[in-house]
Amino acid sequence: MQFTTWLQLVLGRPFRRAGQRTALVAAGLPLHLAVVPLWLWLAGTLAALVPAVTPLPVLLTLVVTPLLTVGQRRRYRALVGKDLPRPAVPGPGRNWKSAVRRLTTRALWRQVCYHAVAGPLLAVLDLAVLAVWAVALVAASIYVWIWALPPQWRVTDLGYTTQAAYITAGGLALLFLGPRLTGALVRLETRAAEVLLGPSRTEKLARRVADLAESRAGVLDAVDAERRRIERDLHDGAQQRLVSLAVNLGLARSTLGDLPEDARKVIDEAHREAKEAIAELNNLVRGLHPAVLEDRGLDAALSGVAARLPIPVRVAVDLPQRPSPTVEAVAYFVVSEALTNVVKHAQATRADVTVERIGETLLVVVADDGAGGADLAAAGGGTGLAGLAKRVASVDGTFSCRSPAGGPTVITVELPCAP
Repeated sequence: MQFTTWLQLVLGRPFRRAGQRTALVAAGLPLHLAVVPLWLWLAGTLAALVPAVTPLPVLLTLVVTPLLTVGQRRRYRALVGKDLPRPAVPGPGRNWKSAVRRLTTRALWRQVCYHAVAGPLLAVLDLAVLAVWAVALVAASIYVWIWALPPQWRVTDLGYTTQAAYITAGGLALLFLGPRLTGALVRLETRAAEVLLGPSRTEKLARRVADLAESRAGVLDAVDAERRRIERDLHDGAQQRLVSLAVNLGLARSTLGDLPEDARKVIDEAHREAKEAIAELNNLVRGLHPAVLEDRGLDAALSGVAARLPIPVRVAVDLPQRPSPTVEAVAYFVVSEALTNVVKHAQATRADVTVERIGETLLVVVADDGAGGADLAAAGGGTGLAGLAKRVASVDGTFSCRSPAGGPTVITVELPCAP
């Protein structure tokens, strides 16, 4: 049983995909030879010095190139199930400018190079591989051909048996060599088709960057949506329960006048802790995503942040239209964190916040008259200025901080807000 399995692996593995690959090679032969008559025509016209018709083969080559490319893509899709990636092409248009753009694209001339240069070379290899298969099949079945001859020939020429044995052995050797040659040729053709008929390396990198940017935008939107959901759940759930608890404790303290002093102290302490928990939860909800930002926009949200600070803050917001929710949230958190740092570390007496839209860029500037000396390079990895820079970079924005010793400190953020 084990010997039978081993024999099936040894004999069956080389031929498992040989038929499919050989069909791919055979189907590619006419496509590879399609441009050869046009180039022979061009060579003939050049040799005969007939300039009037010389451009005609070139024009015909340009015309049939897209058709041959479609044929090659269908060949790979139908026979081996492989989709060749398509290169970027100019948009549709019927004027002469669009025609010139299509004729000058690198993708078109890579296809011309494939069909006019690589195609004939691959056709030679296709013929060689198909010839190997033909010779191998004929040689391996030489006894069948011999027995098809008249019996008188086999009787009169008995030496054919030895020669036929050698020919059969050679045919079997070629049969085992055929799948490997076919596989190598298919890999070579596939590689050439991917390089010349598919997108260039630059186009692949551009597509990859675009895919990653789209994926990252989706992740940011999902994170922002999840932050909003958590904010709503806390605001409508736990926060309301704490408010109800604080109200009930306050009513109990006011209405139950005959309570022992120890019980009153316990109620007072519980009421105070409930109010502190409500304040902490308010700060947490505001840090996740303030409801005022979603309802009334940056102007109202930033004005609320400035009103809670112990120093005067001038807020100037000039936005003809609201940016996307993700960009709006980044701008809010940058200003909020920057003002918090001003209060904690800058020893400032006042601060200014300016938010305006210039073209497709949201410009955010936070300035204070503090002691300065803020250093982005020395900031922590995920907090402070470094955390702000990472948050801004998450939406392809730019972050800069100018803070000489003695002040002032100016934080400038540019956020893309193109539609």
